[in-house]
Amino acid sequence: MSLEVDARAVNTAVGLARAGLVDRELIAEVVVLCAVAGEHLLVIGAPGTAKSEAVRRVAAELGGSYFEYLLGRFTEPNEIFGPVDLRRLREGIVEIETAGMLPEAEIAFLDEVFLGSTAILNTLLGVLNERTFRRGSTSLTVPLRVCVGAANTLPEDHTLAAFADRFLARLFVEPVADARLEELLEAGWRADHAVAKPGSDDLLGSVDRLAAAAQRADLTQVRPLLGTAIRRLRGAGIALSDRRAVRAQRLIAAATVLDGRSVASEADLWVLPLIAPTADTQVLARETLADLLTRSRNSSLVHSAEELSRGAEARAERLHQTGTTLLETLDTTPDARLRLEATLREIDATFAHTDLPPALADLRTTLITKLEP
Repeated sequence: MSLEVDARAVNTAVGLARAGLVDRELIAEVVVLCAVAGEHLLVIGAPGTAKSEAVRRVAAELGGSYFEYLLGRFTEPNEIFGPVDLRRLREGIVEIETAGMLPEAEIAFLDEVFLGSTAILNTLLGVLNERTFRRGSTSLTVPLRVCVGAANTLPEDHTLAAFADRFLARLFVEPVADARLEELLEAGWRADHAVAKPGSDDLLGSVDRLAAAAQRADLTQVRPLLGTAIRRLRGAGIALSDRRAVRAQRLIAAATVLDGRSVASEADLWVLPLIAPTADTQVLARETLADLLTRSRNSSLVHSAEELSRGAEARAERLHQTGTTLLETLDTTPDARLRLEATLREIDATFAHTDLPPALADLRTTLITKLEP
């Protein structure tokens, strides 16, 4: 199966996962980005901001085994990794029954991850870093593609901050803006009445093939720009360890293959604000790298490329996909006409007619035709 076919398959899955999410499309897309990159994601936000819902939707679309747990101060390791096999214990052997637990998960979501005990976090380090689980006589390679950790705030404790550093990508979410409340209420109502459907293991296979392609991706052209970007970020006072700087290449490679390409370019640099450690430094990163991010775009992760780069090409890509999807679902989407009008207004507010990319100009003409009485 070709790189382009796998990228389109995952693109479709991401689109289905995004549908019905209001202002949380970014989480869904970055989960997939990290799965292909072989990295993990930390999401910081207040309770009730749909962090877990976004991850569940991605897991449902990609298929495979999913593990989710809310950690607390009294959570025992066996609640996460599995209980001790009592039959083997009678023989003097400590062996863990991992069926249905984190060591056998392919996608995982750990809420309030920093509340885990030292024993849990130490074991998690091996799972996250080395993809191995060791406890007693049990030692196995875990199939984990991506773990999403969530918390209300970043930890201040130095030890926990060191653990948090194992999550390369970070997102900071706020409650949905008042202007989108009606959209949120409608989406929430539909979600409450939706019938769950199983995912497809074939799509997880696509993720794996894209991950393998990302490891082979050619970053030669973009590496000088990445070096410039890292120097600028550090010069702006954003603390980036050598490890985070090196591993940022994984995100760039993942963005490349998700866009159906094998050679990285400046279009893929939009991932860099993700590695900044706080919400404030991510804003600073976008400002510091503004000129390097202008060419950002990604046909699969349109919302992420736009939000993290604020680039014109990324916005054009997102508007084109939004308008095309609305046209395809015109007869089944509630308030479709109003949404088409909103998309047309955004196109006109963002681009002068002389600056419209050809594909977006064609779409604009089609939207006008559809909206004519």
